[in-house]
Amino acid sequence: MTMPPEPPVVAVHRRDVDPRLLRAFVAVAEELHFTRAAARLYVAQQVLSRDVRRLERELGAELFSRTTRQVTLTADGERLLPYARRVLEAQDDLVAAATGAARPLLVDLNSPGLAFGRILERARALAPECELMARFESGLTGSAAEIVAGRLDVSFGRYAGLDPALRAGLDHQPVRYEPMAVLLPAGHPLAELDEVPLDALAGETVYAGAGNPRTTEWTGLARLLFEGRGAGGRGIGIAPPAPLAVGPEEFERVMAKNRNPVLAVVDFPAMPGAELRPLVDPVPLSPVSMVWRKGLTHPGLSALREAAASLAAEEGWLEKPSDGWLPAADALVMTSGGSGRGGSGGGGGERQVRRMPEGGRVTAGLHSDHAMTLRERYV
Repeated sequence: MTMPPEPPVVAVHRRDVDPRLLRAFVAVAEELHFTRAAARLYVAQQVLSRDVRRLERELGAELFSRTTRQVTLTADGERLLPYARRVLEAQDDLVAAATGAARPLLVDLNSPGLAFGRILERARALAPECELMARFESGLTGSAAEIVAGRLDVSFGRYAGLDPALRAGLDHQPVRYEPMAVLLPAGHPLAELDEVPLDALAGETVYAGAGNPRTTEWTGLARLLFEGRGAGGRGIGIAPPAPLAVGPEEFERVMAKNRNPVLAVVDFPAMPGAELRPLVDPVPLSPVSMVWRKGLTHPGLSALREAAASLAAEEGWLEKPSDGWLPAADALVMTSGGSGRGGSGGGGGERQVRRMPEGGRVTAGLHSDHAMTLRERYV
């Protein structure tokens, strides 16, 4: 019997790319400025430029378009960037596994003193060896872009309201259905009610973050809520964009002048010159997920996911009221659940986190992803 000939042996020449060159490339790609990128990496600008040119020579591709006024990524640079980020993240994981020390994890809590901080505090107790850093910026739309770009690790907000192109690079875990509320200026007739029926806002112009590019998912939820009754909607208007006002005092002044109610959630912090009232008939719900970059593995993320899941179970955060209102797209996203507690979305890594001891519960309230906007930035 004649045996078929052996296939020819083809030599494959693989190029090993120095991670230092990739780190230089990613820094310039994110800053789009060689001087700022060099300062970020603590190297001289000439060294950074040399490393970028060397990477371009090794890959045989021009990664940046450079002029005297600006630096932009070429098409080859755009294609390389997500792969370079993944390589550097894998290198960080390798070093962490070898040394037993994970890199710090940056978590956007939207506003200080609110309940995303409860999740973070419990996660810190579950994984005390991890450095979980908090920052405070409003809006999941803005945060999601930073997560995909590698400048942020975790945030919270309405996942279904994100652009599908952004969601393609993200994973999420449902955390809570937040009952929504309205923040009324002092002396408003509806402030005399303990609860405000949604239809009682007919004829009002309600502020819902319009014009803030970081919070478009919140404004979108407001539009769905206010326009939810056929062609005529509910007769509730959305306030147009307003100039930036910073701080509680300026918030109070603007609210007193414009007299516009503000769409909020029931755990929204107290504001001067305003009264918070829950919305009913129906109870509108703000669906909150914890969001991170797809493929991220980190012991701190495992702790955050465990903390969010345990708090949600203890306090019924994912139990919808019988008269709750939720857009169909959001309901689908929240019930499909992304990675969930034990899903396959690449979220948590292999490490097991320790359980919180009895009595370790914290009592601050959870807020929605627009809270910082309303608390410090009435835009």
